[in-house]
Amino acid sequence: MLLLMLEKNMPIDCVFYADTGMEFPELEAHMAKLDSLLCQERGIHIITLRHPHGFERLMFDNPLQQKRAIARRFAMGQPVTGYGWPGMKVRWCTSKLKTELIQEATNRLKKEPDVLHYIGIAADEARRCKDDPRHRYPLMEWGVTETQALQICYSRGFDFGGLYEIYHRASCWCCPLQRIGELRKLRNHHPELWARLLEMDNRARAMFGPGPLGQFKQNWSVARLEERFAREETEKD
Repeated sequence: MLLLMLEKNMPIDCVFYADTGMEFPELEAHMAKLDSLLCQERGIHIITLRHPHGFERLMFDNPLQQKRAIARRFAMGQPVTGYGWPGMKVRWCTSKLKTELIQEATNRLKKEPDVLHYIGIAADEARRCKDDPRHRYPLMEWGVTETQALQICYSRGFDFGGLYEIYHRASCWCCPLQRIGELRKLRNHHPELWARLLEMDNRARAMFGPGPLGQFKQNWSVARLEERFAREETEKD
């Protein structure tokens, strides 16, 4: 979206990017390259939004505030700090590290008259759009799908460091909602991140136990996945 907006000479006053702190190194390099282009073309830099505590502190150390949650933890013999692993029903990572930060930043700007918020939702993601006159969805308006958007990036020299040649989505590398096939790729292509994920999951299970808070995926700890992937390699050989 940003590349096409620059080419179409559309007004751009600021660009927000929510960095969870758990992004692939290749994506960090991609954002730096994009920032350089934005500065060259418009003389502004991408504004990176980060939670002051970060993913791991929220996961393990952040004190709970809700009395019901604290009472439930006490009843289960669990610590009253840390959110544990996020899941499909409790995606605290998305809210705390992305949407709330962007919402807070854009709300400050919306106090100004005639402010438009451009959002990069593609034409085949219409269900994600909100009915707000201050929101614009250029990719939707131009009929650009997710696949087409990626090809546009490639054609302009932005290849995300090859991440989309490996993974279906270049989201947070520690996401428990990834398919097992994606995690197998993580182990093969980013062993340093896989080792860190294993450490995080071991800590979570020791802290919260084998339930949803402490186990990476239902029926699968990262340690069990490591055993599975190693066994698959042996059988393949």
